[in-house]
Amino acid sequence: MAAPTDCSLIATDLDGTLLRGDDTLSDRSLAALARVAQTGAQHLVVTGRPAPRVRPLLDDLGCTGLAVCGQGAQVYDAGAHRMLWSVRLDRELAETALGKIEAEVGEVYAAVDQDGVDGLTLIEPGYLMPHPTLPAVRVERRSDLWERPISKVLLRHPLLSDDALAAAARSVVGSLATVTMSGPGTVELQPCGVTKATGLALAAEHLGLSPARTVAFGDMPNDIPMFDWAAHGVAMANAHPELKAVADEVTTSNEDDGVAVVLERLFGGAAVLGRQRSAQYAPKTLSMEP
Repeated sequence: MAAPTDCSLIATDLDGTLLRGDDTLSDRSLAALARVAQTGAQHLVVTGRPAPRVRPLLDDLGCTGLAVCGQGAQVYDAGAHRMLWSVRLDRELAETALGKIEAEVGEVYAAVDQDGVDGLTLIEPGYLMPHPTLPAVRVERRSDLWERPISKVLLRHPLLSDDALAAAARSVVGSLATVTMSGPGTVELQPCGVTKATGLALAAEHLGLSPARTVAFGDMPNDIPMFDWAAHGVAMANAHPELKAVADEVTTSNEDDGVAVVLERLFGGAAVLGRQRSAQYAPKTLSMEP
């Protein structure tokens, strides 16, 4: 499908898509996003990271609008520092799902993202963070993971690949949770029926925007629902084969400014705006009641 020529919404994943491997954005990508804002279009971050792990990046960019976080379980208002909408993963269901998975594949290591704008990421013994730059708190035992409401569970297996672990989890979890794979070493359980598409659709509705004028960028299977929702899905060159198979277009890698390559084509201009981004990139401030 050809990308819409009158795009009003650009939805981008972060890790492996908009961000480089060192968690930074290139000047070229920043300039392309500035151009999007200058035309009046909206840019929404749509990420598996929970809101507290996204906030520093949004603050650096001067973002005061919405972000879809936690695999779609959270719609966060960066300007007001509050959730417009969030869905929790029932902790008893999460424990039951974990038990079923371990009965199938043996011991796994787990972590959780707590719900809320100031929620922590807790990791049990043996769990290794796939992104070492993201903060996490190690707990002594698995039962400590369930002390506060959570938005999702993260899983790792000492031997199985991510694809094999995700497939095994889907085969036994059923309606207890939605299983996603969002990056290397990142298989997740989230509330049943919640995906990036559900969060993106809600945010777009608040903004008065439609899928028909949306272009989405991603790199992993958890971006498939977002591609199904948007008019045009763009996979990165480094994307998982499952996402490339359903993409309308494949751009260059995240290290080679793949998002910027497409935005320059759609919105024109490739001038490097450099560190002037704060004033130029800031989206319109939104004031909405959940």
